[in-house]
Amino acid sequence: MQFTDLALHPAILAALDAKGYQSPTPIQSQTIPLILQGSDVLGGAQTGTGKTAAFTLPMLQRLLEQPKSLQPRQVRCLILTPTRELAQQVADNVQSYGQHLPLRYAVFYGGVSINPQLDAAEQGIDILIATPGRLLDHLHQRSLDLFQLEILVLDEADRMLDMGFIHDIKRIMAKLPETRQTLLFSATFSKEIKELADSLLKQPVLVEVARANSTASSVTQIAYRVDSQRKREFVSELIGKKNWQQVLIFVRTKTGADRLCKQLALDGIEAQPIHGDKSQGHRLKVLQEFKDNQLRVLIATDIAARGLDIDDLPIVINYDMPHQAEDYVHRIGRTGRAGKEGHALSLVTPDDLPMLQAIEKLTHQVIQQQVLPGYEHDPRFNHSSKGTHKANPVDDGWDDVKPKKKVSNSRKLSQEKARLRAELLGKKRPRNP
Repeated sequence: MQFTDLALHPAILAALDAKGYQSPTPIQSQTIPLILQGSDVLGGAQTGTGKTAAFTLPMLQRLLEQPKSLQPRQVRCLILTPTRELAQQVADNVQSYGQHLPLRYAVFYGGVSINPQLDAAEQGIDILIATPGRLLDHLHQRSLDLFQLEILVLDEADRMLDMGFIHDIKRIMAKLPETRQTLLFSATFSKEIKELADSLLKQPVLVEVARANSTASSVTQIAYRVDSQRKREFVSELIGKKNWQQVLIFVRTKTGADRLCKQLALDGIEAQPIHGDKSQGHRLKVLQEFKDNQLRVLIATDIAARGLDIDDLPIVINYDMPHQAEDYVHRIGRTGRAGKEGHALSLVTPDDLPMLQAIEKLTHQVIQQQVLPGYEHDPRFNHSSKGTHKANPVDDGWDDVKPKKKVSNSRKLSQEKARLRAELLGKKRPRNP
């Protein structure tokens, strides 16, 4: 199938052709006809599969087929995203696909002045991309009118729930008309997501192009068991010895991101953090430098996991394991996009083993594990049910390691415990009759 087979406007096809897009991805080929028909859609797809275009292209088409004169503060289509970075990424795509169309686009998020947004709202907006918090600010000021909304899109809905936006979403829903088309997209499906979909969508069509909560097969995943004291040393060694030039590292906290940046700088590795305490201008500047290969290492908290769209990103490192197993899917989804090869490395301390097992359960897979030299017989790592393989990160490289024959350390320990127990029992004095 080609994009020309989807009955899209010539101006949209021209924009796609300029980007070199000829054939739709599976999520696009299945979703676009449904949206053009006016159906509510519940879409499940891994990150990097083209789901932004899956809802943007038919949305542009429907707006062209039903032209209207915009009134002040009117919004015809609303796309809700959980983070500023994702909002800007979606806005860039909308602008690119609709560059030849007579439509108004705007992106509203916090961390920047609200005045330009107020000016844009006063002229009316065909497609608004917004984060929940800033959108509510506009609704409270009555600078926007959503009662004439035609299409609502919730992008990365699972992340919005994870970030505690459910109450904001409900307040926004109260401002929307009953008659509208609603599209909900998520890379993971939880019970809460299904409940949200039931409350918002009317007889939706479910489109899944991969098993829910799965990771892309194009991403090679390895979990390194390591002591927390050696994590920074190990990461610096890998980046330096392997001469990696574009690495995205995820950490749990803002202070952890800042601290790791300083530590890597002492090792001669240029890195910059991106997290909620940084200004929006700084975040956009650092992200652009990273995309342009002017910055070697970008260190991010999970706030950025859904909003980083980087072509051919080769490596993602989970320096800290995520708080929730679902976040792992989105973190490593930054690499291996659109079927290209990628590599995801996770540093797993003894305290992280339950999270690793939760990730394996969620994604229905066994992640290959390696143990750093010197930790092969560390009892803190031996309570996992998963196998391990020894590897030398300096000589072999984590991405080149071939699994060796599995050795059961747990059985050796059990035998040793049994021997010691027998010796102790043999030394006990018999009880008095």
